[in-house]
Amino acid sequence: MNASHFVSSFFQVPMQKIFLIVLTFLFATACSFATANAAQFTVTKIWDSAPHSAFTDLVVFGGELYCTFREGTGHVPGNTTGEGDGEIRVIKSKDGNRWESVALLKKQGYDLRDSKISVTPDGRLMLAIGGSVYVDGRLTAMHPQVSFSDKNSGNFSEPQPMILDPAIRSGQDWVWRVTWHKGTGYGVVYQVKGEATVIALLKTTDGVNYDLVQKFDIGALPNEATVRFDAADKMWILLRREAGQGMMGTCLPYANWVWQETGKQLGGPDFIVLPGGKILIGSRAYDNGVATALYRLDEQGQMIEIVRLPSGGDTSYPGFAILGDTLWFSYYSGHEGKTSIYLAKFSLEEIEKTLQ
Repeated sequence: MNASHFVSSFFQVPMQKIFLIVLTFLFATACSFATANAAQFTVTKIWDSAPHSAFTDLVVFGGELYCTFREGTGHVPGNTTGEGDGEIRVIKSKDGNRWESVALLKKQGYDLRDSKISVTPDGRLMLAIGGSVYVDGRLTAMHPQVSFSDKNSGNFSEPQPMILDPAIRSGQDWVWRVTWHKGTGYGVVYQVKGEATVIALLKTTDGVNYDLVQKFDIGALPNEATVRFDAADKMWILLRREAGQGMMGTCLPYANWVWQETGKQLGGPDFIVLPGGKILIGSRAYDNGVATALYRLDEQGQMIEIVRLPSGGDTSYPGFAILGDTLWFSYYSGHEGKTSIYLAKFSLEEIEKTLQ
């Protein structure tokens, strides 16, 4: 409809209908303001140099923010072999505004994916990276990789294979994230076996060699998982299921698990245990349109949406970090036409107020 057609059509609408249209607009605007006021934030695009930038993670190291993500030609490799596609970028910033590149990692024959960044007990940065192998455009193997920085984070090592316990290793493995706690790193491996996926908890002391802790019997195609710990040393695992709601598992010590559905489907899930013990979750939202959203976990173990970030289309895979009095939240999105990396900034004090 052109402008003149719209104007002439508008003035043919009865006054009561115009009133209803205006009232509806004002109500929608008020709802939007109410949602925004529930968790005030700012969002900045921080990187978009590649055709496709995605799958973020975030950590504080040496008083600076470090963000990592994948760069490639598309969500999956755009050529027939995967070679030269899927590289891992690491950038850093003192203030969340000005960013500089620290590293760009690649490995011949591998599509490097979903780098997750952590600080090792000996004071280095570690990247846990998915290593996908494509033959004629078909995914044939998954070999998780790891890379370490030096103590000054100035150089990262060539990605090398993680060595998984023979009791669990399959050649179709993905250790999606590693979280360190009291000198030990924990991660959940998921494995593709035919039409099913299998998951298990692993542990490591060096970031390279991983021992089996426990297998989990969970249906509905479980895959991406984030491990965190609270102040009481309880382990929490947030788990995506491709064919069902996400689940949260808890355990202390790490053998007898209690699992509960969260009420939401997950995509690229991460979460953080705040200093007061409350839990925030970042994930793709699937209801009312696709977006990246911030949730709280209520006392019944259900995810309650706090706010949706500017996002849409190909989006999600956030990372959390706390620096000073600010909660930082990285994610990627294609809502502006090109998938790029974004950073949201929340007042930690204001976030705590929304959780009371």
